[in-house]
Amino acid sequence: MIEEFERHLRGTNLSENTKSSYLFAVRQYNDQYGEVSQKNLRAYKVWLIENYKPKTVNLRLRAINCYLESVGKEKWKLPFVRVQQKAFLENVISEADYEYFKNYLKRDNELFWYFVIRFLAATGARVSELIQIKVEHIKLGHLDLYSKGGKLRRIYIPKALQDEALSWLAEKKQESGFIFLNKYGERITTRGISGQLKKLAVRYEIDPVVVYPHSFRHRFAKSFLERCSDIAFLADLMGHESIETTRIYLRKTATEQREIVDKIIDW
Repeated sequence: MIEEFERHLRGTNLSENTKSSYLFAVRQYNDQYGEVSQKNLRAYKVWLIENYKPKTVNLRLRAINCYLESVGKEKWKLPFVRVQQKAFLENVISEADYEYFKNYLKRDNELFWYFVIRFLAATGARVSELIQIKVEHIKLGHLDLYSKGGKLRRIYIPKALQDEALSWLAEKKQESGFIFLNKYGERITTRGISGQLKKLAVRYEIDPVVVYPHSFRHRFAKSFLERCSDIAFLADLMGHESIETTRIYLRKTATEQREIVDKIIDW
């Protein structure tokens, strides 16, 4: 069961952290119940609810559902539990800080990292998707990804970013292959990106709490909705299965809420 699932995960676009957490959940199920049956699956879900917070429950259920898909038992997939969402977004880089960060990286010729945050913030890509981008995708203007269910998600590369990236690649004389490589010429890891972004945040005196790969994906969504109110289109661009997931971006960040409160409440 475990070895078969591990082989399946190797062929997916999931991050290493996600793969590890999925394997942990499947091992946990296997240790407790062994046989995969609808009765055992329901019992596992009840046990999770009794022992973990809703977010952790859903993470484990997502792993089990991934396993069920991999063995052709999609009809046995378990529904998620409801998670009470906060009324605000936390730790999202502001548009001003993003512009400052981007401009200073470019000024200091940190072009690799300039394009890392540009691609994250201008495409809405997850960091695990970012590292799959090749020169060929930039020439094409988009990257197509397929979910395990065969659903297509297209990550568009805006024209301005496409032109700028092609000029950068031409200067480097890179005509094909992955564009985000480490110093050994291998594809950079998601962890490597996260760690270096924190160091750069400190260097440029930006709060490191708001500088992490997914923060720029949040920035993409917030900036998109400030300019276009089509939330269904944004859900497609983000690769969200449910539009309810996308609705969180209609909310203010905690910082934005504080600014509004301080500005309007004078009694």
